[in-house]
Amino acid sequence: MNATISAEADLADVNRVLAGDVRAFEGIVRRWQGPLVSMAWRYCRDRGRAEEMAQEAFIRAWRGLANWRRESSFSTWLFALAANVYRSELKRFPVETLPLDAAPEPSRPARQQHELEERGRYEVLRRAVLALPLRYREPVILFYFHEMDVAAAAATMGLPEGTLKARLSRARALLRQRFPNLENMKDERAALEFSALKSGKEAAN
Repeated sequence: MNATISAEADLADVNRVLAGDVRAFEGIVRRWQGPLVSMAWRYCRDRGRAEEMAQEAFIRAWRGLANWRRESSFSTWLFALAANVYRSELKRFPVETLPLDAAPEPSRPARQQHELEERGRYEVLRRAVLALPLRYREPVILFYFHEMDVAAAAATMGLPEGTLKARLSRARALLRQRFPNLENMKDERAALEFSALKSGKEAAN
């Protein structure tokens, strides 16, 4: 389903719900359950917990549906609401992660094991992203792992675009500081995007 059709379907379902047709909310859940669970998984790294967090986000959306001001798309409003739910959930029950300084640096691969070792290095990088402080981790998750552009990620976090860009820059600097060889992993953006792709495949399983 393309973005235009989805936006029209969202608007129609929201209007139906607000008019009293509560079953119309099922259409919203069908369209957005997968993306919200995937997004939650990237915050907590636990499939069962991700499903519970997404369910809570839908409950909050149901209760606050009349608060959508329609100044932005419904999906932007929904993702922003979900991000707030996930943030609050992680504050209540933090995910156990290694401090960034404790994350092992990727080793240099031997020629005969280059592909295997390279994948291992990307895995280490992905785990290092999860070890970033939340204020820097979340922009990376949304921009690289959830494939949002700067405007959408900033709207989701309720931040000016300049602040979002600054946090992305700081996150990359922290990763480069911890992993001096990061720039040798093809290139920095490709490394992050590759680790995000691998993460997405895990979330789908």
